[in-house]
Amino acid sequence: MTDRKEVIEKFRVLPGEKVRLKDYDPGWTGDGKMSKAKQKELAAEILTQDVSALAQAQEMLYADDSWSLLAIFQAMDAAGKDSTIKHVMSGVNPQGCQVYSFKHPSAEELDHDFLWRCTKALPERGRIGIFNRSYYEEVLIVKVHPELVVAQHIPGANPKDKKFWEHRYEDINNFERHLTRNGTAIVKFFLYVSKEEQRKRFLERINNPAKHWKFALADLQEREYWDEYMDAYETCLNETSAKSAPWYVIPADHKWVSRALVAAILTDTLHSLGLQWPKITDEQKRAIQEAKRRLEAEERK
Repeated sequence: MTDRKEVIEKFRVLPGEKVRLKDYDPGWTGDGKMSKAKQKELAAEILTQDVSALAQAQEMLYADDSWSLLAIFQAMDAAGKDSTIKHVMSGVNPQGCQVYSFKHPSAEELDHDFLWRCTKALPERGRIGIFNRSYYEEVLIVKVHPELVVAQHIPGANPKDKKFWEHRYEDINNFERHLTRNGTAIVKFFLYVSKEEQRKRFLERINNPAKHWKFALADLQEREYWDEYMDAYETCLNETSAKSAPWYVIPADHKWVSRALVAAILTDTLHSLGLQWPKITDEQKRAIQEAKRRLEAEERK
């Protein structure tokens, strides 16, 4: 791997950039100047360092109490979202972090606008929020299966009209712009797994009885729409990556690569917020000295 920031920028989708997923390599492991074993060793070191740095940055995020961080993960099935979240957030204080996994919307959620269920799960100031899937499902799975729009009972909605989707991208961009203006830093990850690697991981789940609970026939059925999903992801990345709420296309064929990259990006994002420890006033300093005096006096009794 080359310079850290250079590597991170390699996978960032710039506003206005025309994304073509075929230009990204889901099996990327580095610049090729060192062996795969050495690259894997280096990635493990980076992950360990960033997990520790992330824990320290989270403590300052909590103490500063001016920003929150929202990390959004989107991917095809078996891309490694769960394991990435587990490993990257392993050092974070669970009291300062919340993870939400969004499944098929409930009847109550369908009776609200498509942003509602995610809005009420947003992290408070000083906390990290993780969305395992999100409102982006509304321009991904719903776009691939436009018949799902019917269940939302939206007046005059016509998913065959491109304006319908343009309005959804616009709503998402406005929503994220509003959040960042009010102190929520947003970073979005598309874990890009290849179709072949997904096949291998599905087979691993099928061949290992301990992993049968992770496999559903519906996952295989969705695989048949692979090309449609790739088109939906490309359009989504093109339409919704902003300077203040960027998308990163993370190569996910090798989990040690995706974990190291996500940890580095999250850590750098927190460091970019200009967080500071709260300043202690003179009155607080006097109170601290008084507390010290009283506690030391107890020891002499």
